[in-house]
Amino acid sequence: MQTIVAATSNRGKLKEFRQIFCNYTIVSMKEIGFDGDIDEPGESFMENAIIKARFICKKYNMIAMADDSGLCVDALDGAPGLYSARFSGVNGEHGDDESNNDLLLKLMEGKENRAAHYISAMAIAKPDGSLFCFEGRTDGHILTERHGTNGFGYDPIFFSDELGKSFGEATDEEKNAVSHRYRAMMGLKEKIRREV
Repeated sequence: MQTIVAATSNRGKLKEFRQIFCNYTIVSMKEIGFDGDIDEPGESFMENAIIKARFICKKYNMIAMADDSGLCVDALDGAPGLYSARFSGVNGEHGDDESNNDLLLKLMEGKENRAAHYISAMAIAKPDGSLFCFEGRTDGHILTERHGTNGFGYDPIFFSDELGKSFGEATDEEKNAVSHRYRAMMGLKEKIRREV
């Protein structure tokens, strides 16, 4: 099977990549010897995904796949957005899931409009310079407290309109059927089906 490096250190994302790209051998950055951070100076999810995929592809001369994703909350003018992973962090460092959720719940106290959506931008870079990109989205709203312990990130407080439950209450199969990352990966998988 063709090998693709997943340009992420997030175990949850890596698990989803392997579930959906099951026709490929997905290896982590750590497995190929990279244990650092990749700067993400882009101004959009897609720019950051492309930066990460191209960085790993160029450094190791291997096909690389990257995702940049986040939660956008209407009442917070799209925050946490690009800073979803670092939302509660200090000096730009990543926060942990619990503290990120705590901060978001606190900021949403008393808000009537709780509409939110997840965005996932996916990019695959190949050593020959070709690039494949796709973006996925799923809609819902922010709950007032955690529901469920499945998933990662903001899943326990994100209520999926399509599932009628939080991502934290959903099984992997249920979440994968409607998630932003699933939609981005399936769109990307179709794009590369005959190319990679």
